[in-house]
Amino acid sequence: MTKYFSSTCLRSFTFILLVFLLSGREALFAQTNSARVQADTAVRPNYKRLRGIFAGQSALYLGTLYGLSRSWYKNPLTNFTIKDDTYEWLQMDKMGHLYTSYQIARHTAAIYRKTGISKKQMLIYGAVSGIIFQTPIEILDGFSPDYGFSPGDMVANMAGSAIYLLQVAWWDEPRIQPKFSFHSTRLAAVRPGLLGSNPYERWLKDYNGQTYWLSASPGTFFKGSGWPEWLCISVGYGIHDMVSAEQSKSKEMGYVPYRQFYLSLDIDLTRIKTRSKFVRTLGFLAGSLKIPAPALQIDKNGFGFKPFYF
Repeated sequence: MTKYFSSTCLRSFTFILLVFLLSGREALFAQTNSARVQADTAVRPNYKRLRGIFAGQSALYLGTLYGLSRSWYKNPLTNFTIKDDTYEWLQMDKMGHLYTSYQIARHTAAIYRKTGISKKQMLIYGAVSGIIFQTPIEILDGFSPDYGFSPGDMVANMAGSAIYLLQVAWWDEPRIQPKFSFHSTRLAAVRPGLLGSNPYERWLKDYNGQTYWLSASPGTFFKGSGWPEWLCISVGYGIHDMVSAEQSKSKEMGYVPYRQFYLSLDIDLTRIKTRSKFVRTLGFLAGSLKIPAPALQIDKNGFGFKPFYF
C-alpha cells in the first residue's frame, strides 16, 4: 500500500519551511507581477542570507526525517527492496509526488532568488531541492519491510522538478503550473482509518476528493493576443470510488473505481498587478491551489457540469 505519511510529511515540511523563511524582516517572495526570473547579474550574492537559508532548510529537513523515522518506521529496517506500486490509486499518489516536487522547486527558487545568486544557480537549487527533499524518504521506504523503494515515486519526484526547471530555463518563467484542489467525499466514512477520520486527515488521505491540475494562460504563449495573462485554462485529473489502494479490493467492497477528467478556468494570482509586497506574497503562496470555478467533468458516465468545483 502506498504510504500516506510521506505526502503528509512533505507537504507539512514545505509549509513549515515557508513560514520560517517568511518570518524575516522582508517578504522573501516579493517578485515582479509576471513572476519572471531575474537574469544573471554581477551583483555579489548576499552570503549571510544564503547561509541562513541553508541552515534553516537543513535543520527543518533533518528534523522532519528524524520525526518520520521515529513515528512511522516502527519496524526495524531490513534489506533494501524495490516495489512497483504504479498500479495503486489509479496513479493519483504519483500526481501528488509530482505536484509536491514542483512546488518545493518553485518555492525554493523564489527564496534563493532574493539572495542575489545567478539564474543558473537559482534553477539548480530549486530543481535539486525538489528531488533531494523527497529522495531520503524514498530510500527509507526501500529499507522498510512494510513498503519498499518505489521507482514510480522517484520518476514523479524528478518530473515535478524538471517541469519547473525546463520552463524557467526556456521561457524565463513558469507558464504551465501544477495545482491542487480538494473537496470532501462520503467515501472517507467508509474507511476512516485509511481515508481519514477528520477533515485534516481527509484532505491528505482521501484521494477521491483530490484533484490535480495543470493550469496555463494562452496569453503567455501568444503575446499580443488580447487574452489576459492572469486568466488560465485548467485541465484536472481525479478518481472516485477508490476505498483501497488496489482496484480489485475496492471492487470486493462493492465499489467500481474510475477516473475523472476536468476542464475549468483558473486565475494566476502572480500575474495580477499590485504594488503591495504582502499581496504579491499571498498571491505566490495561493498559486499552489486551483481557484474554485465552474468545471466540465468527463468520466465513464459521460459529461457533467459542476457550477462550483474545488
